[in-house]
Amino acid sequence: MHPAIEIRNVEKRYGELRALAGVDLDVAEGEFFGLLGPNGAGKTTLISIIAGLVRASSGSVRVMGADVIAEYRRARRLLGVVPQELVFDPFFTVRETLRFQAGYFGLRANDDWIDEVMRHLDLGSKADVNMRALSGGMKRRVLVAQALVHKPPVIVLDEPTAGVDVELRQGLWRFIRTLNEKGHTIILTTHYLEEAELYCGRIAMLKAGRIVALDSTRNLLEKFSGLQVELTLQGQALPQGLAATVLAADDGRFTLRLRDYAGLEELLHRLREARIPIRELEIHPPDLEEVFLRVMERNS
Repeated sequence: MHPAIEIRNVEKRYGELRALAGVDLDVAEGEFFGLLGPNGAGKTTLISIIAGLVRASSGSVRVMGADVIAEYRRARRLLGVVPQELVFDPFFTVRETLRFQAGYFGLRANDDWIDEVMRHLDLGSKADVNMRALSGGMKRRVLVAQALVHKPPVIVLDEPTAGVDVELRQGLWRFIRTLNEKGHTIILTTHYLEEAELYCGRIAMLKAGRIVALDSTRNLLEKFSGLQVELTLQGQALPQGLAATVLAADDGRFTLRLRDYAGLEELLHRLREARIPIRELEIHPPDLEEVFLRVMERNS
């Protein structure tokens, strides 16, 4: 069985600028996959190559086994892309826009699916409204609908919730998760790292055109983040040997960085042995934002 996305040694140069520096990546069918990185890391360039909008300087990309250059039409039919930019035709209504988009893929009499997509994205009341009359958030909903109108098995979301209100964001993710549960492969780029942490089973991090981290979200959290513990003690000092874990200390209140829950158990054991009572204890579990910052710093 082919991966949903297969990327082999992809490079992209713009003159002297090397936007992608040899990217190798497989995304399995049915995955909810995150592609993260700072501005300029090469995320949008990579997505544009996957979509056939930009040609790689070298290397190859396949979508469900279809080469994006040699089999462009088939590859494009298998892919739905929600672009980061708000690109729209101001002369058509929402429904007309979606009908035209379906027509590009040879689909006619597609109104039942168009109605379902609009319902999930809360666009039903705007179906006959001209695109130029919509708010920015509504236009982004239409971009999502356009990407889904031909029922592609692979969906790429490039900053899909940028500038979108909280209510739509929640509705959008419910719909996307439903599609993923039905077998659609989802590839997400976002600056909202809490979204990636919540929805993505596996994550690749790009920096300067290279993949600098690739693992399951859980493994990344365990490997790079650890636990932050806020601790207030009955005394003024910690037992000896814990100084390396201390991030901050102030009058009996300590902030510690521990590797994992085993480290927390060791800390509590040491405090019991030293007969130091705990007045307050607060545990902050690892988060993807901290992982991201550590990975980027490590690869600076």
